[in-house]
Amino acid sequence: MDGVTDAAFRFITAKYGKPDLIFTEFTPVEGITAGAVKSLYSLIYDKSEHPIVAQFFGKTPLAFYKAAVIAAELGFDGVDINMGCPAKNIASKGAGAGLILNPTLAKKIILETKRGILDWSEGLKLEKLALPKPILNYIKSAKNSWVRNTVIATQAKHQSSLPKPTRKLLPISVKTRLGYKENTAIDWIKKILETKPAAITIHGRTLQQGYSGKADWETIAKAGEIIHKAGALALGNGDIKNRQEACEKAVNYQVDGVLIGRSALGNPWIFSNKEPTIAAKFKVAIEHAEKYSEIFGRGYFSPMKKHLAWYCRGFPGAATVRQALMRTESFEEVEAILSDTLKQQ
Repeated sequence: MDGVTDAAFRFITAKYGKPDLIFTEFTPVEGITAGAVKSLYSLIYDKSEHPIVAQFFGKTPLAFYKAAVIAAELGFDGVDINMGCPAKNIASKGAGAGLILNPTLAKKIILETKRGILDWSEGLKLEKLALPKPILNYIKSAKNSWVRNTVIATQAKHQSSLPKPTRKLLPISVKTRLGYKENTAIDWIKKILETKPAAITIHGRTLQQGYSGKADWETIAKAGEIIHKAGALALGNGDIKNRQEACEKAVNYQVDGVLIGRSALGNPWIFSNKEPTIAAKFKVAIEHAEKYSEIFGRGYFSPMKKHLAWYCRGFPGAATVRQALMRTESFEEVEAILSDTLKQQ
């Protein structure tokens, strides 16, 4: 979820939800190879998030190769290729769910990603990738930033524990949809499986559906059978409201796991099946806002505000509180508003 599952969100989710696996927001591989350092901000993570998978999107096989090496170098536990994003500005350019229309390119991307991980496991160095200097410097430099110190410290910890002389092969997975305009899931999944990914996540809608209608778990189950026969893991996604429903879907539709996305917004407890009080929600909302400022600085607080709105639901006067939070510019202001609100409850 671009612009949502950033480093602060994932830190809070890992702390209060403890999901079995965490994915980053997707990162543009072409942005990395073009030298856009901000592209790497979505790969910031804390060691508490392990196991964590780096998710990438794009349409250039060689860029995926380089991104895979970077993910391995930064200590990620896996690499996921997004072939399911329905956003028009991405799919119309042939990336995300747009790759469903181009299975030949999709397969090349998977194979190049796997090649990148293989080469890294055999000792390939970042310097051999001909990365833009700003990108290389960002990855290698800790400097005085908490963000970079976190990334580099994690990298050092993981690489020091890797077996020598080789490094571990990271699993490559794909997240996709049932089809582009129509449900072509079975044929599409068979084509992806020719590249032998470790896992495939299927969102139970086509690109054209976006997030409308109900997710088709029957088709997810049918695709899952094919995936299992190929020796890969099958994961389902779509319309999961709580942990109990996730477990029921996994059993009833015979998938190896279920991804939860939108239902976790403002609700990291969904993964641990806890029902937080309003006071607990406010406490974590404040902590989330403070963590956001710690990681990304105080200059741009606006991206945090949507999270604050998600935390503030389901109590009398919630709409008024949300309106007040939309005018905040710091976590101190958030704390003042929520503390006053709590006294009035």
